[in-house]
Amino acid sequence: MMTYKFSLDDKFLEKYKNTKPPFGFNGLGELVYMRTYSRLKDDGTNEVWWETVRRVVEGTYTIQKNHILKYQLGWDDGKAQVSAQEMFDRMFTMKFLPPGRGLWAMGSELTTKRNLFAALNNCSFVSTETMANDPTKPFEFLMDMSMLGVGVGFDTKGAGTVPIYQPNNEDKVRYVIPDSREGWVNSTGMLLDSYFHKGRVNVEFDYSKIREAGLPIKGFGGIASGSAPLLKLHDQIRSMFEGRPEDATITVTDIVDIMNMIGCCVVAGNVRRSAEIVFGEADDEEYLKLKDYRWNPDTQQMEGSSAHRSEYGWSSNNSVFSKVGMDYKNVAAQSAVNGEPGYIWLDNMKKFGRMGDAPNHKDSRAMGTNPCAEQTLESYELCCLVETFPTRATNKEDYLRTLKFAYLYAKTVTLTNTHWPETNRVLLRNRRIGTSMSGIAQFVETNGLDTFKEWCNEGYETIQNWDTIYAEWLCVTPSVKTTSVKPSGTVSLLPGVTPGMHYPESNHYIRRIRLSKKSPLIEKCIAANYHVEPSVAESDTMVVSIPVEITNVRTVNQVSIWEQVHLAAFLQRYWADNQVSVTVTFKKDEATQIEPILNYFQYHLKSISFLPKLELGNTVYPQMPYEEVSVEKYNELAAHIKPLNFNDLGQGQDVEAEKFCDGDHCQL
Repeated sequence: MMTYKFSLDDKFLEKYKNTKPPFGFNGLGELVYMRTYSRLKDDGTNEVWWETVRRVVEGTYTIQKNHILKYQLGWDDGKAQVSAQEMFDRMFTMKFLPPGRGLWAMGSELTTKRNLFAALNNCSFVSTETMANDPTKPFEFLMDMSMLGVGVGFDTKGAGTVPIYQPNNEDKVRYVIPDSREGWVNSTGMLLDSYFHKGRVNVEFDYSKIREAGLPIKGFGGIASGSAPLLKLHDQIRSMFEGRPEDATITVTDIVDIMNMIGCCVVAGNVRRSAEIVFGEADDEEYLKLKDYRWNPDTQQMEGSSAHRSEYGWSSNNSVFSKVGMDYKNVAAQSAVNGEPGYIWLDNMKKFGRMGDAPNHKDSRAMGTNPCAEQTLESYELCCLVETFPTRATNKEDYLRTLKFAYLYAKTVTLTNTHWPETNRVLLRNRRIGTSMSGIAQFVETNGLDTFKEWCNEGYETIQNWDTIYAEWLCVTPSVKTTSVKPSGTVSLLPGVTPGMHYPESNHYIRRIRLSKKSPLIEKCIAANYHVEPSVAESDTMVVSIPVEITNVRTVNQVSIWEQVHLAAFLQRYWADNQVSVTVTFKKDEATQIEPILNYFQYHLKSISFLPKLELGNTVYPQMPYEEVSVEKYNELAAHIKPLNFNDLGQGQDVEAEKFCDGDHCQL
């Protein structure tokens, strides 16, 4: 628990209480905020924007205050108040924003009372390479972090290192599963342990203590699912291992299947959602066939050698470890079909910060990335990202000033500990952060690439300078890396800018948001004349369709596959010392370009993924998050929309479950 609390001056806050926040995209930004980040207060009403910003800023400076006072480093309330007020203003006006994790958790009881600081982090990675020492630990880590909403990457390097045994059925141990995150994780670990150690007795679970379906999940938001998802996970694990021969060892498929099944359990459990990415070897045929399944509309069935995995295989993006100079022909041909696998060059991550700088080998212990691949990570490492919006700055000096407070937010999160000792060791040593940008395509189209290069270079140096200053003031190590480009997602919707470095799907599209049928926001959307309809896939969900217009920027239809990759390489050279998360959208006639792109850009990138472009009017499934529409259709829909009015909302609602990978390509 935080011993000392920091509070913003009440007089300072008065002027913001009646100031309209600059939400973007025809009310979409405000709706996403109200659904996803506006926490339920003690009086039963929801936060409004200035209150969320206050909670986040006060939480940030409370962490700093406790750190400084704990080590008797000399806290100055006056200076802190001036600094915090400027951070508040730059957040309120959306010149920068914490990640979705921070908007939701920072300053809440999760951090102020329960010390669940892991929930402030976006992402993590765990390797299975040493799993023979503790076979269940990687799986328990992924499940624990996923239930906190942290995206997790993992690898398949542990394949063949752990023997599989059959549990001793003559004796059984009974475990009453507590109604908690720890209970779900421990039960899964116990079950796996019974197959990973010879002579272990079988485990019999009692699910009676788990809260019934439909009850609220206090603190985390969402509605309880009951015990069904956990029971299904346990049954899946038993079915997977029962009947294995005596000399069996854990396989690549086993590792990925267990992680994917856990991911599905977490999503079905209706807690804060997360994401997964898995890394395998590019020449491993078993690994490359894991997603060999496709839907046949004629037979209405999944087909392919791994069709049985379609139930849970969707829960991770599958990528490969790439080596500079390798032959990309086979994997490129596979990526041309559906975008997978993606690619990371681990040697480049270990060797370089920004690819335009000399090698520094700072990340020699790196083993993978987070699900959207913008952060280099060691095993059990977490990372905190923060997002800046250069298009919201009045000039370069204003943007450079904003970078101070964006950096400071992320650096502050590194002062906290988690409940995993392995994680704390690497966090305290690396203090890795990711200061990101969104609205990049808009900025480049408006201001030109040369101006953007200037902002990137000076911005990067500004962050390095502040890291030197704050590392000395806080008496901590400088961050091993400080910048990245994340894909964004819901956070960039708040100010109304394009996500990360990506060009918009269209200048005019429908963005769909899902709300619980019980949400008080629904009647407000209907009153504003948004189209609201029941979800075709979820009986307890309504779908709100919002027309969006983005002008003065080209779309992915107008930007070639090569230009997209060049922009990623540009950012990797001049801005990101971690990575640039880029999902390159390619048209059907560009599919053959993936192999030459990998050959040329393996010297300039650390990661990349691909996604086929849908043609106008084509949909993969009903009620997609994005649907491109014509300008005529947009005008027709937008003509009837009225401003959203969340006054008199009445009884509030806790934040609804959201996918916090912060990127459409990597969400569960």
